[in-house]
Amino acid sequence: MIISRRRLLIAGSTAFAGGVVGAPFIARAQQVEFTYKYANNLPTTHPMNVRAQEMAAAIKAETNGRFEMQIFPSSQLGSDTDTLSQVRSGGVEFFTLSGLILSTLVPAASINGMGFAFPDYATVWKAMDGDLGAYVRQQIAKANLVVMDKIWDNGFRQTTASTKPISTPDDLRGMKLRVPPSPLWTSMYKAFESAPTSINFNETYTALQTKVVDGQENPLAIISTAKLYEVQKYLSMTNHMWDGFWFLGNRRAWERLPQDVRTVVAKHINAAGEKQREDVAKLNSTVQQELAAKGMVVNQPDPAPFRDKLRKAGFYSEWKGKYGDEAWAILEKSVGTLV
Repeated sequence: MIISRRRLLIAGSTAFAGGVVGAPFIARAQQVEFTYKYANNLPTTHPMNVRAQEMAAAIKAETNGRFEMQIFPSSQLGSDTDTLSQVRSGGVEFFTLSGLILSTLVPAASINGMGFAFPDYATVWKAMDGDLGAYVRQQIAKANLVVMDKIWDNGFRQTTASTKPISTPDDLRGMKLRVPPSPLWTSMYKAFESAPTSINFNETYTALQTKVVDGQENPLAIISTAKLYEVQKYLSMTNHMWDGFWFLGNRRAWERLPQDVRTVVAKHINAAGEKQREDVAKLNSTVQQELAAKGMVVNQPDPAPFRDKLRKAGFYSEWKGKYGDEAWAILEKSVGTLV
């Protein structure tokens, strides 16, 4: 299916109303037995929520109205760290979370975000649908969480700033940068001699607007849908790390579902994740030009000096020690030698 950015944005603004309108017709077929909450931190216009709304409708239809998924976008149920706690306790049944933030609970979950490791999407999907993804899912399961097979796309992350473009590693020295609450981000930017500040995503726009921080880093789709271009001048296409969203579930809530319902829910979640990947790729192909049209100054730095800086600073060696030889070997099998 070919979906334009305009259609995605329209779908995002109308899908929630559409889901409510359609629900009573499905519900007449059979009483709703299971009503589960799904939380995420992204705007309704982001492909994640567009596909999630379709997914919820498909699950309800195929279960003949037995299972209803309520979607709570834009951190409505709390910050990432708060919602992760709610998923663990059962207050929220489903949550999509960056592996880099999940790493505060499951250290191996951040390995896909290794700085300047993945050169392109072909390498990403081969790793995350293959051995590297399987390894991370095993570690997540050990933390007593359910995790779906397909990781959703957050995208390659880019750097924005209000003060200057980032062209070389030296441009990061001393810069106050918002980073998510994750040790890997903090470690990487300290290796660049920056001043990283951990701020939850729902507070990022205000932090940039009030100059608490000079810049931040996020995928293009988020820079656009969260309107960060309103409070940032420069967009540097650093591609410094790839980030994805693991679709997590509370284990007790998952095991309460009959097997036939579980099968339907998992099938549609994974299918929606693959469609969302395609949407993000299409969106990225146009959004850079749109951000430039909105006044952002765009530049494309060479990644090699950044990778060299991290290697010389001991960043890769440090994280190889933290992840362990097994995990690091699986990563390098996908991306090549880093240390």
